[in-house]
Amino acid sequence: MSGARGPRACLGAFAGAYGVKGETRVKTFTDAPENIAAYGPVESEDGGRRFTLEVVRVLTGGLVIARAPELKDREDAQNLKGVRLYVDRGSLPPTEEDEYYLDDLVGLKAFDETGAPAGTVAAVYNFGAGDLIELKGAPGAKGARLIPFTRDAVPEVDIAGRRITVLRSAFEQEGDGARAE
Repeated sequence: MSGARGPRACLGAFAGAYGVKGETRVKTFTDAPENIAAYGPVESEDGGRRFTLEVVRVLTGGLVIARAPELKDREDAQNLKGVRLYVDRGSLPPTEEDEYYLDDLVGLKAFDETGAPAGTVAAVYNFGAGDLIELKGAPGAKGARLIPFTRDAVPEVDIAGRRITVLRSAFEQEGDGARAE
């Protein structure tokens, strides 16, 4: 696959082979794990491979067992472990008010409630206890800061304006593991 490609969204990643028939485990980044297959074929980050996923079973922890006719065998599925899966952004449903695709947050400028710069959103993570935004370049901060992506910590998100408001109190929490150096 080559040529110009529009914006894409990452829906998940292969997590290793499952069974002996070429089925695979997929870590999903979708709200409902079964939606990994709801938006049409997915492709690898480099666009070199395309997969038509069929969810066989939903597991816990955002994992599904899936099959795809493009997977030749168990070895093929195992070799894809870690490969992220993307879909054309236009195939996703529009967001509701106060709803965001996490990819839309990356690159937004952060400001505190007084309007002072607080860095830039470098990434969004979820390690199981809720979404965290990683801020880099916060004045006076060494390394990156992880801030809970909650209304209490981030009361305002302005996608069109390319900015978020992060309450200063979210930076000042001591001993919470919020610093990533």
